[in-house]
Amino acid sequence: MTTTLGRLEDLPQSYRDELSAQNLVPLWPSLRAVLPPGQPRPNTRATHWAYEGLRPLLLRAGELTPIEKAERRVLVLANPGHGLEKMQASAAIYLGMQLLLPGEWAPSHRHTPNAVRMIVEGEGAYTTVDGEKCEMQRGDLILTPTGLWHEHGHDGSAPVVWLDVLDLPLMYYLEVSYHVDGQRQAVKSGTAEQAYAIGGVLPTPVFERSRKAYPMLRYPWANVRRALEALATSQPDTEAVQVRYVNPETGDDCQNVLGYSALMLRPGQTLRLPVRSPAAVFHLIEGAAEARIGEQAFALAEADTCCAPGYTAVTLRNRSATQPACLFIADETPLHRKLGVLETRG
Repeated sequence: MTTTLGRLEDLPQSYRDELSAQNLVPLWPSLRAVLPPGQPRPNTRATHWAYEGLRPLLLRAGELTPIEKAERRVLVLANPGHGLEKMQASAAIYLGMQLLLPGEWAPSHRHTPNAVRMIVEGEGAYTTVDGEKCEMQRGDLILTPTGLWHEHGHDGSAPVVWLDVLDLPLMYYLEVSYHVDGQRQAVKSGTAEQAYAIGGVLPTPVFERSRKAYPMLRYPWANVRRALEALATSQPDTEAVQVRYVNPETGDDCQNVLGYSALMLRPGQTLRLPVRSPAAVFHLIEGAAEARIGEQAFALAEADTCCAPGYTAVTLRNRSATQPACLFIADETPLHRKLGVLETRG
């Protein structure tokens, strides 16, 4: 099959005008752009967002814009490959660093995009999701799935920051993105994380199991880190010490579109990841690491975030010879799997 096709400029202007008048477009001049040979050509670029540079600007936003005027005080981590105005990290992933100051309350709402919160720093804040009050501590993952009411509050004394991860670009592209404002939620007693705290053991009522689509909303970092440490100790020959955030009732991904996992690099370890079709985001929870994405290398400090396009080689290295490095990973794997386009190329 030829790789050289006719250009739009090769067609007479009068013919092009007739096509435009009837909302018609010739395919062949653009065919190779939408169906490139061999593999896709992602717009997503390898990008690094350093928390050291971002944090002062986020705190400054807290001084410049009261929560009443912002509702959600967020700096978007935008990928230049998509254009900063599009506010997306990859084709399906949105990232934002959100700030909540002591005494503030971000009003209750719900929306169609799925969201998670990875807590970056501070304590004393909480997210109430569908009536369940989820405390925020560094490294915790909190789900705010599609359609569930959620709000944020802060009873502590220092700023709290978290990383928002949403499938907003996909929902926006599909023209199904919207939100609805709500009233302050009544808090229910108990939390699901307590019921699902022990792996392999599920709460099982006599007559039926939970019918909740999202039975667990908060995944405490303390529990996740213990699981990583146990895996590293019990399976010393395992190359990748990694756990996945799942629905404890089904074992499926905890949300429908994006997938989430935590990875521990042993001291001094270098790990080459398989080349896969989904784009991925790497956020360093603790330690010091290097991410080599294609031909670019980024030194990651704690709370730094970087993005890797799909179909790109990624190598992660722990820069410490004595301490582990722990990363939170968000990627488009569930979406690719559902669409039947998930690929691994070594």
